[in-house]
Amino acid sequence: MRGLYLPEPVLCEGLMKPLYFYKRADMLDRSGQGAIGVIAIVFFVAMILLLTLLGVPLQTAVVIVVGCLIFFISFINTDLALIILIFSMLLSPEFVTGETTARAVKIRADDIFLIVIFCGWLAKMAINKELGLLRTTRLNKPIMIYILICLFATFLGVVAGRMNAKSAFFFLIKYIEYFLLFFMVANNLKTVRQAKKFVFFLLLTCLLVSIYASGQIRGGERVSAPFESAGSEPNTFAGYLILMISLIIAFIIYPPSVKQRMALFGLLAVAGTSFLMTLSRSGWISFFPAIMTLILATKKYRFQLVTLVLIAAIALPIFAPEKVRARIDETFTPLRHYKFMGKGIGVDESTAARIDSWGIGIKRWAAKPIFGYGIPAGAVIDNQYMRVLNESGIIGFSVFMWILFTIFSITREAYVAAGEDYFKRAVSLGLLAGFMGLLILSSAASVFILIRIMEPFWFLVAIVAMLPELEEEKESAMETGS
Repeated sequence: MRGLYLPEPVLCEGLMKPLYFYKRADMLDRSGQGAIGVIAIVFFVAMILLLTLLGVPLQTAVVIVVGCLIFFISFINTDLALIILIFSMLLSPEFVTGETTARAVKIRADDIFLIVIFCGWLAKMAINKELGLLRTTRLNKPIMIYILICLFATFLGVVAGRMNAKSAFFFLIKYIEYFLLFFMVANNLKTVRQAKKFVFFLLLTCLLVSIYASGQIRGGERVSAPFESAGSEPNTFAGYLILMISLIIAFIIYPPSVKQRMALFGLLAVAGTSFLMTLSRSGWISFFPAIMTLILATKKYRFQLVTLVLIAAIALPIFAPEKVRARIDETFTPLRHYKFMGKGIGVDESTAARIDSWGIGIKRWAAKPIFGYGIPAGAVIDNQYMRVLNESGIIGFSVFMWILFTIFSITREAYVAAGEDYFKRAVSLGLLAGFMGLLILSSAASVFILIRIMEPFWFLVAIVAMLPELEEEKESAMETGS
């Protein structure tokens, strides 16, 4: 059977170069693509109508049919399915599926898409056994061990009656799905060209959500990402923007052309404005280690970066919107008092709650020190480190720190080994800087379980982890003359 040929690469002079819908040999001839598209549309519309006639609610029918369509796409073309997932990361609604004693269990459309794409990918692996299931990375072992510890700790919690089995199941799925994304992207990546395409769509998605967020500024509320089901989540959006702004700045430092650097400056302006107007104090603080990482790791433009940071530090207090200045002043409203280095410091209730989370977390952990309470721990702890310690004990916490250290090590080594390759240096530096910012933000939020931060994060981790191997494959292909 002849191969399926998608359109030839289409170069884009926008944020990243190139943007292309690549060709791929799988099943059918190019001449039949139009007819297949029409047939597919008619088929899925007919399925929605049939399910509706059978009494299935329209929303449920659409979800079922779209899920089937995405499964089909992921089976035929995993890259296209991953691009759909990239857009859905920040542009999909969420649903409440249940509640724990502390908070609701929320599932987003991209949660569903990710599981469906993963199942389609597994089906493809089962048929094409030569593709392999998992590619070897240094993260495989700590991730597998951490998953097993989480499962065991949660099993103990359910047996002891500390948590509801249904809620525990949904939380575990949300924890594990990020690792599934990492494995799937890492296994699917074969060329640097693919990696460039995925990064382009990550940046394009950032542009779209930043434009949406900028439109909220006039409304007077704190800006947030689209499709928040119950109120906004500006702190989560700030965490996402820390990662993406770090990536944007890295590509400005290592651009393929002056024209693209200008486009990236435009994107930085829109994303930076949105980040500032999230009014997330923990986000603002966490951006400093990200920018310091960029400064320390970059010799060529270190002076320019330091100059820009100093100018921003001087200009922001003068030109920042009144809401930003008021938000900073609120931090030191003396509603609660703490002693630091012998001096009393007054802070507001929100800041105090984040400070108290450390003490609360340690006290709760002391009662279940080995394997913790299971997932979820049953209490709202806006601190990733204390949350892991409570949920999986000192054993799970140790493995979690192993994962974090491995991510840091892989990313730093990829940056050093990139040499003069602008793309590899930019994407590895951007991830490294964003990662350092997220580590600080994790002391004030449960960053590593937030889907709108973790999906793009683990997508980038997979890309950076595979960069050295992609380079070896390229060299190998040249040696064989292919």
